[in-house]
Amino acid sequence: MATTLATLREIRRAQRADGPAAMLAIGTANPTNCVLQEEFPDYYFRVTNKEHLTDLKETFKKLCRITGLEKRFFHHTEAVLNAHPGLLDGTSSALDARLDIVAKAAPELAASAAAKAITRWGRPATDITHLIVSTNSEARSPGAELGLATLLGLRPDVCRTVLQLNGCAAGCTALRLAKDLAENNRGARVLVVCVELTITTFRAPHEGDSFGTLIPQALFGDGAGAVVVGADATHPDERPLFEMVSASQALVPGSEKQLNVRLGEGGIDIDIAFNLPKFVAQNIERCLLDASGALAVNGVEEKWNDLFWAVHPGSRGILDRVESALGLEPRKLAPSRTVVSDYGNMLSATVIFVLEELRRRMDEEGDKAAEWGMLVGFGPGFTVETMVLHATK
Repeated sequence: MATTLATLREIRRAQRADGPAAMLAIGTANPTNCVLQEEFPDYYFRVTNKEHLTDLKETFKKLCRITGLEKRFFHHTEAVLNAHPGLLDGTSSALDARLDIVAKAAPELAASAAAKAITRWGRPATDITHLIVSTNSEARSPGAELGLATLLGLRPDVCRTVLQLNGCAAGCTALRLAKDLAENNRGARVLVVCVELTITTFRAPHEGDSFGTLIPQALFGDGAGAVVVGADATHPDERPLFEMVSASQALVPGSEKQLNVRLGEGGIDIDIAFNLPKFVAQNIERCLLDASGALAVNGVEEKWNDLFWAVHPGSRGILDRVESALGLEPRKLAPSRTVVSDYGNMLSATVIFVLEELRRRMDEEGDKAAEWGMLVGFGPGFTVETMVLHATK
């Protein structure tokens, strides 16, 4: 018996990596169709044939202004909407049309981001051992992950995992899963891809619409982000960007109605409470204190301004509240603010854009950049995903 246990321990040691997982490369992509936020209310009410709802349009204009966005990217164009009029009314007959559009477009957009990450990683796509794909745009199997694997030329035995309808926190969730896979499978190289298309949430406004209905139309955009994750980076072409030190997830009790994502007859519905920014501010520090234990272990005091921050930018309002609640200097959330301004909220993909912008700024700052930091995502539940990161120089 003792010999058997010793053998099992040896096998487990041999299977696991010696060091922590790290993000080895990042890539992002957007569709070509760009709409300026200041023009979006006119565009939105025109393409949906609802220009007669003048009062609602004025309300929507105010909502678009307070989101903090400058522009967004969309796969769907006026031509696509005109070809599928059922998309505007959210009718059940249009659900198949939405999913069919996503089935073709999502793998292509995902492959664009993933190809950039793989090129920056410096190794062939066939060295990818695990694939994690996250999306809120479809609910089918096989889905975008199979088309993506084919487009990238991944090997047939790549281990595929799919996350669907996990909301904005799904980017952090996918990275947490990638960390576990990389550290528990020696030599594993995990490709994380988050791809989001708002065609599944797009619908026309209607008289009497509440903010809960209008907010997604004012806020969300299309995009894809990819990260290559691996432990024990000894290959000469590999350069760790962020070591993934520890990860956690917290559910705020009694918060189920703050944020919900579900698939209905008219597509994907995202219900957002109007007081969500205030709710986030009331709960964020407690969640961070519980999640930041690894910093104390490494002798890093929990002074929030001593850290770097990769926060999912749900909206400018959420960032303002987080900044105030933690007493952060304005520059700490600058990467998040840049991303939400330039792209909008791209759900799971957004935090990968933030990581890319953060790393770009850190490379410019050199030795002045903070060494330790926090990755933070918010999602349905209400769920807070966190990860302690260590930036390599």
